[in-house]
Amino acid sequence: MENNINRGLAVLGIALGLSLMASAGLAAVTFYKIKTLDQTLTVTGSAKKRVTADAAKWTAQFSRSVPVAELKGGYDLMRRDEKAVREFLLGRGLAESFFVITPVRLEEPFKYNPGAVREYVLNQNVEVNADDVAKVTALSKDFRPLIDAGLVFATLSVEYYFTKLPELRVDMLTEAVQDAQARARKIAESTGRQVGALRGASQGVVQLLPINSADVSDYGTYDTAGVEKDAMVTVRTTFSLK
Repeated sequence: MENNINRGLAVLGIALGLSLMASAGLAAVTFYKIKTLDQTLTVTGSAKKRVTADAAKWTAQFSRSVPVAELKGGYDLMRRDEKAVREFLLGRGLAESFFVITPVRLEEPFKYNPGAVREYVLNQNVEVNADDVAKVTALSKDFRPLIDAGLVFATLSVEYYFTKLPELRVDMLTEAVQDAQARARKIAESTGRQVGALRGASQGVVQLLPINSADVSDYGTYDTAGVEKDAMVTVRTTFSLK
């Protein structure tokens, strides 16, 4: 049996390189199909691991609203604000290579009152990308010094990423095949048969889900909202029957 499985895993390596197709047997549902003509059993296996984000992205914005006649002064305020933001980030231990401050954007908001004074809104975004997840999270929640300095500053989003998914996927595929094999054995035993060699396999898309979520997708799901996530992969396998 072990030799059969070893030969089967070799087949898996070839098959997975040729086929990246979505699996219909997601979550805890076992898909199986017995073909009596060629004596094979097709089963879907899965593997899931809890992972922790190792990179984070914080996007924030600071802005000024000024009358048209004071536009030049508004740009002067934005230069002052940008300097304050840069000093704040550097003072919190972030090197300049970890953040980007975009150029000033000018927008004219719609006025419901035609007689109202025309105003422009000047705004800039700051994007922080770092592998210190705790520091990025803390920055996104505590920027009081900027508010105290008179800035109109707010967090737009915080996103969390897991960058080691390609390496993890290799181990998870092996576990998914083992899961499929265990399911196949139970199914075969219920019909008085035995599972033979692995004849082929195809990988489903990798899912990175919120904790305890079943919101999978045929095209893959990549959660960026939480620090903790569940990585999940499925494999559709075909075994010979004895």
